[in-house]
Amino acid sequence: MELRDIEIFLTLAEELHFGRTAERLRVSQARVSQAISKQERRLGVALFDRTSRRVALTPVGRRLREDLQQALDLIKAGLARAEAAGLRTGQTLRLGVFGHAAHELRPLVDAFRARCPGGDVQFGEIYGSDPFTALRTGEHDVNVLWLPIAEPDLTVGPTVLTGGRVLAVPADHPLAGRGTASLEDLADNHVVDLGPGAPEYWVESMVPTRTPLGRRIPRGPAARTFHEILSLVASGQCVHPLGEIAARYNRPPGVVFLPIHDAPALHWALTWRSTADNPAIHVLAQTAADLGPISL
Repeated sequence: MELRDIEIFLTLAEELHFGRTAERLRVSQARVSQAISKQERRLGVALFDRTSRRVALTPVGRRLREDLQQALDLIKAGLARAEAAGLRTGQTLRLGVFGHAAHELRPLVDAFRARCPGGDVQFGEIYGSDPFTALRTGEHDVNVLWLPIAEPDLTVGPTVLTGGRVLAVPADHPLAGRGTASLEDLADNHVVDLGPGAPEYWVESMVPTRTPLGRRIPRGPAARTFHEILSLVASGQCVHPLGEIAARYNRPPGVVFLPIHDAPALHWALTWRSTADNPAIHVLAQTAADLGPISL
């Protein structure tokens, strides 16, 4: 079984959906179906039970998933160790993060430095208004970005952070005394317009255009940076949803952060140019996969 076919099988075993598997691996749905059918013909046994409504692993498929996952983890770990041994002394990864996320990533950075003593990490700042340019220009080697990311030229690696969301509101806003907020509250207020520098699907995953009940969420005024957003909120011009890490490290005058109780969790993943030829990136990604996501 080829390594790519193993990846297809394991991804489908996780997603249990051919379309999502194809999207995640950036292949056609037909390629996924062909790979699974080939494996089943070769083994002479069904690995998945498939109907028009659901996909489920068979008992043989579940056992194969366990065995192949262990083998793949060993292969990736071995490759990461080999790459780490070959890193040039003093080679530095430029890692883009939002705000104070660097502190939360300390366990990952420490593990990376221990794994490859010849490498190091230098942090750079990124903004929600322009999340990908620094990667594409080479200013950053890797960015930590909230999901989803569907850019053909970028590779999405392991999730490194998970956490909730907060709503930044003016201290004298009627919501400020409630202690919590709902996504429905956004329809009664303006949120910041992050401009055209980021894809709409990505912005909307953090700053939706409609509430769960379908009410429109008005956008404006415009802001580019995190501090510009907080200034607009403090001046009473808008409210704005953010990752909860913003509330952990910031106490700006005139701004109150409220947990958004009905918002889905945020997942932040390593992201890099697919054409990047830097072994340190793969070592960092394998280190992150071994460590697992850090909960905020």
